[in-house]
Amino acid sequence: MTRVLVVEDDPQLVRALVINLQARHYGVDAAPDGATGLRLAAARAPDVILLDLGLPDMDGVDAIRSLRRWSTVPILVLSARQASGEKVAALEAGADDYVTKPFSMNELLARLRAAVRRAANDPSLPEPEVIETDEFSINLSAKRVVRQGQDVRLTPTEWHLLEILVSNPGRLVTRKHLLEEVWGFSQTGKTNYLRVYMAQLRRKLEADPSHPRYLITEPGMGYRFEG
Repeated sequence: MTRVLVVEDDPQLVRALVINLQARHYGVDAAPDGATGLRLAAARAPDVILLDLGLPDMDGVDAIRSLRRWSTVPILVLSARQASGEKVAALEAGADDYVTKPFSMNELLARLRAAVRRAANDPSLPEPEVIETDEFSINLSAKRVVRQGQDVRLTPTEWHLLEILVSNPGRLVTRKHLLEEVWGFSQTGKTNYLRVYMAQLRRKLEADPSHPRYLITEPGMGYRFEG
């Protein structure tokens, strides 16, 4: 049974989460504050954590940092904070995903399942060298992209950007991380670099670049590859 730890101080939301999770055969523990959540995380070894940022005894980002000192458990943030800076801080502290309140229960459960699936992959196994989609295939070792039977010519920068995204399937990669990895800087004023190169990748890979299926923008935060 997959175990979920809910760290949230809103009793009504906790009750709704517990009911919905238990109805889908998850085991659920709940903590009303950060200190209790950290203790339960150590004692109960959950498979995934749902964590509010606005905890009564500590900031949720600090709780994430504490967890990441010893655990790789997937952490999904639940928060009413909508500023992009808050989201980026949580993701860079080690959160795996960020869901803004109010949220659809179906969306939350889908993201929870995706986080559990990613964590279930054995990290000792080699990463797949070839990534297949309905539109194109990417051979990471050969640095080759094929679409509809034809090689797609990518610039070194386009390839580096694509390689980072496809190596983190389903995970949000922040703008700051991409700027640091690809260009070596993180100034927010340089986000136009990302927009330009993502637009170029979409023109080369997506069937409808204006409505991308694979290279997804998370407004104010970063990008995600959905295989």
